Amino acid sequence: MNVEFINPFLSSLLNVLSTMAQTELKPGKPKIKKDEVACGDVSGLIGMVGPQTKGSFSITFDESLALTIMERMLGERPDSINEEVTDMVGEITNMVTGGAKNLLGEKGYDFDMATPIVVSGHGHTITHKSEGAKILIPFTSDAGNANIEVSFDKI
Repeated sequence: MNVEFINPFLSSLLNVLSTMAQTELKPGKPKIKKDEVACGDVSGLIGMVGPQTKGSFSITFDESLALTIMERMLGERPDSINEEVTDMVGEITNMVTGGAKNLLGEKGYDFDMATPIVVSGHGHTITHKSEGAKILIPFTSDAGNANIEVSFDKI
């Protein structure tokens, strides 16, 4: 997969979390993901379809990081992942994808975005509906880990 499809999601995620939740993430080394098991406790997944290709994006948070983001955004820390936390993960997924969509649009790639879905629970799975490789990028922070996955059909 072309790196010009990955970087907009990476930079959009870093921007959204630093702006909205005063949370700095440090990206790790990207790798190809072979299975569908999520690397965390709560995930947002969104599909994108355009004239040139289709793909999907997901972000998965450790519970500790999701609760910290919630606390930094709203001033309250829930005891565990609840409906408000899953709503927040859906909104973050939407904001990150919207930012990436704008950056990709500047490069001539147009997409329509679906409504994000959120899944939580230890060992939950994420199914990307594209035929391309799943690129996983891990992130670390002072409050826990996050992972993004990007998958697009070949262009």
